[in-house]
Amino acid sequence: MRIVSVFAVGGLALGAAACGEAPDESNEGGTAAEKYTACMVTDVGGIDDKSFNTSAWAGLQAAKAANPNIDIKNTSSKAEADYEPNLTQYVNQKCNFILAVGGLMSGATSKIAKANPEQQFGIVDSKLPESNVFPMQFDTAQAAFLAGYLAAGMSKSGTVATYGGEKIPPVTIFMDGFVDGVAQYNKAKGKNVKALGWDKASQNGSFTNSFVKQDEGKKVSDALVAQGADIIMPVAGGAGLGTTAAAQASAGKYSAIWVDTDGCQSTPNCPALVTTVVKNISDAVRDAVVTAAKGDKLAHDPGYLGTLANNGVSLAPYHEFDSKVPAELKAEVDKLKSDIAAGTVTVTSAAQPK
Repeated sequence: MRIVSVFAVGGLALGAAACGEAPDESNEGGTAAEKYTACMVTDVGGIDDKSFNTSAWAGLQAAKAANPNIDIKNTSSKAEADYEPNLTQYVNQKCNFILAVGGLMSGATSKIAKANPEQQFGIVDSKLPESNVFPMQFDTAQAAFLAGYLAAGMSKSGTVATYGGEKIPPVTIFMDGFVDGVAQYNKAKGKNVKALGWDKASQNGSFTNSFVKQDEGKKVSDALVAQGADIIMPVAGGAGLGTTAAAQASAGKYSAIWVDTDGCQSTPNCPALVTTVVKNISDAVRDAVVTAAKGDKLAHDPGYLGTLANNGVSLAPYHEFDSKVPAELKAEVDKLKSDIAAGTVTVTSAAQPK
């Protein structure tokens, strides 16, 4: 989503100092001539968004662990105006692989990639026309469908909700899947659980208009709780931490579902999290960088698409909610996962990667 989170994301040129903090670097092992440099630019969510920027950086760290001759760097964008200069600084530094994190970076990445056709780029949550940009996309509607079904089954008030950071495809794809999962539960059980915060038909709903402002996340979720929601799925990167912290402080009045990276590993609010809709960015990034470092070509078509079938998307473990989720509901969610992966249940979203 970004969606998302927008989370993650000297000897440097002056532009780097103007656009973000000095990149983290790793230089041990091998000579400079042997190094393959993978350089990452986050979107405005920053490297520590507990969401997709964080996941992408974990992927680069995993690539270095797999091949010590891979050198990694990152720089965080403070504003959208930083995207082009931050990407350009890495072109000028002759990074072998330049990773842009998030759909918000699509325009800047397309422009810089077109101007530098011999440079290898990668991008999370987008597919651009330039063949030198390797796309890593995720059908998160599939896993969010499971989360919606689970939330409907767990709700005591009969009302659940979702909201987004911005109305962009990497965000709304989660919201489409979630409300359809609630609808599937209602159909299967003859229930009428309400899903607030998103109308799939009109593609309108509740947004913070920020991926970083936690007070905005709390404000939106407070309004949803006031309407009866007792489980909320924010798709808003760091802004969603306003919801998870408030849920934890609510003494069980309501709980949350996190997105992108397992919230029990990335946030301090595990006791309030039923589960996480995981987007396996870290493995996708790791594999792309390791492959490119070996000298193998990254195919723009088809690129990478994460699904339930290839574990590119998933539901995280229930962690502290494990004993609270009824065995029957767990089994139903597992069966749905198998059916979606097999293609016998189809999940749709206008935002699904083409």
